[in-house]
Amino acid sequence: MTKFLQAALASSVLVASVMGATAARADTATADARANILKQVSVESDGSALDFGTIVTGTAASTVSVSAGGMSCGAGLVCSGTTSAAGFDVTGTAGETVSVASDPSVTLTSGTNTMTANIVASVSTLTLIGGAGSFNVGGLLNVGANQADGAYEGSFNVTVNYN
Repeated sequence: MTKFLQAALASSVLVASVMGATAARADTATADARANILKQVSVESDGSALDFGTIVTGTAASTVSVSAGGMSCGAGLVCSGTTSAAGFDVTGTAGETVSVASDPSVTLTSGTNTMTANIVASVSTLTLIGGAGSFNVGGLLNVGANQADGAYEGSFNVTVNYN
């Protein structure tokens, strides 16, 4: 062979071996991609309010407690009328768990007069069976000594979020 052909052949072998070495180092892997989509969670009042009923005040401060289980009227007060815990309905993805939170208190006002109730949800978490669930919010109303008469009202918030 001529020196030219020998040099060309040697160059071809060298290029092939370098390309082969580079190709031998390359590798490919795959991974899965996933997403879990949940229906938007929502909460709505079932129409029942946190109602402490009718209270006749006394000369000393006292409390009235209302929960889904009933009502307790503090010393020195006279309580009557219908009482109820506030009720809420939740919808979302079936089988998922949501956290439940409420404002810690609500201020009830009548004109310039106020009272404060500490409020507590009946559950802190709730599993949505069939995509739905419900809970109640009760409270402990702090009634002042000789609290001014009037129709007291206030509002509070509840929040639900997927865990």
